[in-house]
Amino acid sequence: MIFKINSISPALQKLIIGLLFCHGSLTTMAQNPAPAPAQSKSILIKNVQLHDGNGKTYNNASIGFNEGKITFLSYLNMDEKNNSWDSIIDAKGQHVYPGLIALNTNIGLSEIEALRAMNDYSETGSINPNARAIIAYNTDSKVTPTVRFNGILTAQITPSGGLVSGNSSIVSLDAWNWEDAVYKSDEGVHINWPSMNVYYGQKSNEEDFEKKQKERIEKELKNLEAFFEDSYNYHLNNKPNPKNLILESMRGIFDNTKKLYIHANFAKQIMAAVNLCNKYKINFVLVGGSEANMVINLLKDNNIPVILGQTHQLPLREDEPIDAPYTLPKKLQDAGILYALSCNGFWQVRNLPFIAGTAVAYGLTQEQALSSITINAARIAGIDKTTGSIEIGKDATLILCQGDILDMKSSVINRAFIMGKSVSLDNVQHQLYLKYKSKYNID
Repeated sequence: MIFKINSISPALQKLIIGLLFCHGSLTTMAQNPAPAPAQSKSILIKNVQLHDGNGKTYNNASIGFNEGKITFLSYLNMDEKNNSWDSIIDAKGQHVYPGLIALNTNIGLSEIEALRAMNDYSETGSINPNARAIIAYNTDSKVTPTVRFNGILTAQITPSGGLVSGNSSIVSLDAWNWEDAVYKSDEGVHINWPSMNVYYGQKSNEEDFEKKQKERIEKELKNLEAFFEDSYNYHLNNKPNPKNLILESMRGIFDNTKKLYIHANFAKQIMAAVNLCNKYKINFVLVGGSEANMVINLLKDNNIPVILGQTHQLPLREDEPIDAPYTLPKKLQDAGILYALSCNGFWQVRNLPFIAGTAVAYGLTQEQALSSITINAARIAGIDKTTGSIEIGKDATLILCQGDILDMKSSVINRAFIMGKSVSLDNVQHQLYLKYKSKYNID
């Protein structure tokens, strides 16, 4: 709507002008750091304890990288003298880790949960496999620098809502716009498996109440099965005329060019999802999996990876041990199932390393926990050939940390590199911390 400011009342003019000034001053104070330029000079970090993400640790190690790729690792008996380094960082007493990878997040899709206009992670309607989360990704989000501050350098931007939510993408968390941020675009379709629980209430018409729930479950499952049948038949037609954009978006899950992510927590849901996917010979990734321990053999026999939901929560069932969510990663590890840890939402993602640290307290080794948020996550997302671990030829996406990155008391990240770029760790929360620290003269 276009209007002339002199056509409204003086009082309203003053209010509008005041709000504009307020908005200008607030945005000026809260600017995100500019994205880093591409690496132009070679860098060597030496005298560090290096954690490669694959389960191995090396003391007094050196790592060199140039043009965004790792080119030198001292423990491979490579000759350091054969390289000339533009910059050498002596990081004695510090640790180098692969950049952490956060799967199943709303980073950049949601800013203030209470404001509907600032949430862009779901579409209207129930079936939206053609929706693309990446085009809604906001690189200027105030959330991104806060999670980067804790070592999360790569994330999966995931849609939610409805029966079929849409396509997720993998992004690097330092970019000018969504095109710059893309690491792997539209890599998977997300499905929210219908609830299959029937709740028994204390109502006079309890029998009717239960009947309606069962009818709802049967209807939703039939809709999902019909959608898969339509998608599969469409996939068999190489030259459909006309093209159906919704069914076109499902082609990739049948020819394995896309991943299928099924969000389900209860054992009954997981078993139903396995049966449906086996019918069409689809490989899928389980997201959530709170009751994965009840169907471990099923998951292993069908080679189903798991992205665990937030483990810092109570069990789903009243009769489960209170520490059931904390011990689940260890159970999957012992069963030989590929899994990754994740945090729900967006602000909470900054706690990803500490959730992995909790898993250490409940049975995992430190290197196993680190793998669950680095190389395991990369394997599940299909990006492990280029990132997720520290190896020659892979992206120089890594963290230089004082202390154990999985321990919130000792972890202090000093430097972070995304494909060799030295990225800023400044963020609005750290600015507020420094502000009030100075007010109270806290050392």
